[in-house]
Amino acid sequence: MAVIAPSASPAPTAPALPFPRTPLPHPAPSPDGVARWYENELGWATVDGPPVQLLTGLRFDVLELPADAGLILLRRYARTGPVALAGRRVRLLVAAGSADELPGLLDWLEWSGIDLELTAIGRGERISAPQGAADWLRPPEPGGEVEPSLPALAPVGRPTGSGGVPDLVRLVSTAATACHRARLLRTAAAAAIATAAVRTNGNRKKCDTRSTRNQRENQPLAFS
Repeated sequence: MAVIAPSASPAPTAPALPFPRTPLPHPAPSPDGVARWYENELGWATVDGPPVQLLTGLRFDVLELPADAGLILLRRYARTGPVALAGRRVRLLVAAGSADELPGLLDWLEWSGIDLELTAIGRGERISAPQGAADWLRPPEPGGEVEPSLPALAPVGRPTGSGGVPDLVRLVSTAATACHRARLLRTAAAAAIATAAVRTNGNRKKCDTRSTRNQRENQPLAFS
């Protein structure tokens, strides 16, 4: 695999997701209030819900990966664009147009054909606005332009994006590696559980067989 190594130290093997944060005011506003907040504070296009939807492909695209892989990536990069947790998936906001680049980048990085569960959401699509079940892990800054903070394709020779944010190639490389590593860890954990279950069942059968044998040996003989 052609892997572009990140500059930070390796992530721990069994991390836990950080506590989600939300930039929305408390208590949570109504769906109309959520839509107005995203439109007025961030300038993001929305679609009425419920739940309220954010249009992708205009101000940003989304890179989506499993939550365990997403945390590995976040541990390696102290700075990224805004990041949200949606169920068991992590969503990273990236520059608009990045979704179209993902297949080619994965092919160039020699990850093509491998099931990484790494996907992108771009033009013509939408995501649920982070609120409640899907909260911000790294929230956007209200009143500011989001584009300068998003990972994007960088000019040749420029290792990172604006403000220390990784460029899109480096981010995708790290995300693919994290997805592969998380998948291996899940497979190993499932195998360990299955092995333990087989051993437990085997021990139980041995105990049952031994108990039956003892009962037969202790049973008094019947004489006619």
